[in-house]
Amino acid sequence: MPVSRALFDEVMVPNYNPSAFIPVKGKGSRVWDQDDREYVDFAGGIAVNCLGHCHPAMVDALTEQGNKIWHLANVMTNEPALRLAKKLTQATFAERVYFANSGAEANEAALKLARRWALEEHGVEKQQIIAFQKGFHGRTFFTVTVGGQAAYSDGFGPKPGAIEHVEYNDLSSLEAVISDQTCAVMIEPLQGEGGVVPGEKEFLAGVRNLCDKHNALLIFDEVQTGFGRTGTLYAYEQSGVTPDILTSAKALGGGFPIGAMLTTSAIAAHLKPGTHGSTYGGNPLACAVSEAVMDVVNTPEVLNGVKQREQMFREKLQAINAKYDVFSEVRGQGLLLGAALNDKFKGKSREFLLASAEHGLMVLIAGADVVRFTPSLVIPQEDIEEGLQRFEKAVAQVVASHG
Repeated sequence: MPVSRALFDEVMVPNYNPSAFIPVKGKGSRVWDQDDREYVDFAGGIAVNCLGHCHPAMVDALTEQGNKIWHLANVMTNEPALRLAKKLTQATFAERVYFANSGAEANEAALKLARRWALEEHGVEKQQIIAFQKGFHGRTFFTVTVGGQAAYSDGFGPKPGAIEHVEYNDLSSLEAVISDQTCAVMIEPLQGEGGVVPGEKEFLAGVRNLCDKHNALLIFDEVQTGFGRTGTLYAYEQSGVTPDILTSAKALGGGFPIGAMLTTSAIAAHLKPGTHGSTYGGNPLACAVSEAVMDVVNTPEVLNGVKQREQMFREKLQAINAKYDVFSEVRGQGLLLGAALNDKFKGKSREFLLASAEHGLMVLIAGADVVRFTPSLVIPQEDIEEGLQRFEKAVAQVVASHG
């Protein structure tokens, strides 16, 4: 059966608008489409493909587990899930892990746990959840309402209640709203979808202090920042702040769907049998792949390599900007970087994305004003150089079209 981009419009729900080309094969940080045209991948499936495409450790883990057992209901447990959970607790502040299939599901579990903890520990009045404008926490109705972009949650009827939004990197904004009725504050240590905006250290420390003062749980959404993306296994390690609950997904499976919620034993105790669950959460295939990813990522070689690659990106993007004057700044951490467009090119990030594809490069955007880069954490130096050469051609094309 012939497959083309036109088939998407015929058979798929129109909630996406995918690119004209269809990738069919990937190896490392290179991807080939149906016409065997090659692309350098700076998108990484939106910070997911942390080891690139078809990494041997992942292929081996999937093949080995695929020949053992694929799925078990949660009336049983399985070896890959337990091994992975042990490695996650050994490497983080957490003592307990809950597995899901995605970041949204991990965040849904975190929010439900926070509400249940508050109800049982403090009573029915303690239910307020505070999150941040321009934040993004997933697409379930609860998580999209907690996310600070109303355009994503409007138009679906009455929203879950007792949710407030305040300004990111503005402690006084949080201070004005938080109270003893607050059960949790949910925050990304670096906002991804919201424009690749890092949380300032003093601000994150202040959020932690306000949570402590009002007996509220601090939830770090590390779906995009986690699993080596910023140069440590999780970004909280660089912030000087330890959350009560942490969520992880995207790079956690390197491309295989998996999510996780990490927390302490005392907080976890409030999700008693029957309070929450997931058919596929803790799936043996997903956990086996994730364990293989963790064994590669959580090493000094890879984590230090992320910081070295960040410097390469920054230096070369600054050189491009010196020539074409399109960015106001390059911000972010590790290999979650955003080139913010200056006033002349505001609102035109999609033009840079489309021009990049024309020149054989896959990039992302984070809103209308930011070009986002989330490549493989082990992307070779020659692929960074080649990709940025292609990006420079794309920038030149966009600049010329507005000349």
